[in-house]
Amino acid sequence: MDLEQQRTLLSKGAVEVEGRVAGSSNQALLVTITLDGLSAQACYKAEAGERPLWDFPDGLWRREVATYELDQLLGFDTVPLTIAREDLPYGIGSLQYWVNDNHEDHYFTLREMPQFDDYFHRLCALDVVANNADRKAGHVIYDGERCWAIDNGLTFHEEDKLRTVLWDYAGEPIPDSVLEAVNEFANGKTGELGLYLSPSELAFAQVRAQDLVTFASYPLPDEDSDWPPYPWPLI
Repeated sequence: MDLEQQRTLLSKGAVEVEGRVAGSSNQALLVTITLDGLSAQACYKAEAGERPLWDFPDGLWRREVATYELDQLLGFDTVPLTIAREDLPYGIGSLQYWVNDNHEDHYFTLREMPQFDDYFHRLCALDVVANNADRKAGHVIYDGERCWAIDNGLTFHEEDKLRTVLWDYAGEPIPDSVLEAVNEFANGKTGELGLYLSPSELAFAQVRAQDLVTFASYPLPDEDSDWPPYPWPLI
């Protein structure tokens, strides 16, 4: 199923809830979606099922969609198709096309495979710009051919909250192709991100993008900050 078929299916298909995704903290649901003889599974995150957080407002599903939209704007292709939809069983939320991973690999195993180095360069840049506060190793999955980044709801905070396991790339130079894409976003190519982020959240994301372009290397973790640079648990 190509990307447009996926988008049509997720946007217009009938949704049936199969059950809760094991271990999910915000009642992520596995759903089956059918339309005109096609079917696929997706991860449904309803606003009604979110656990309130002290530092992020309700509506984390918007940040899931915003991260995908940013990924598409940058042309990185690191995140599975993620859309917003209102007519869902438990109300408004996000639908992310389900990736069948091998349930064995994660960032700490995949980083040892040199063929994924370009992917992780792109993902590092995406997470810096999106200010990802929860990039665990288990949030990078492998479908047998390529990697995908999932669980992107703790993103786009105005304060610096980058918390990630991808610090292996800290201080490394950023490839020119990545910098060119980030620079376009920094200078106004924001697409539909404004539908999911506040004006200030979008502006801070562009500032982070400009900083990446200016320094042309990935940031270093601030070990002295009150905000830990590593997620917990790591996987």
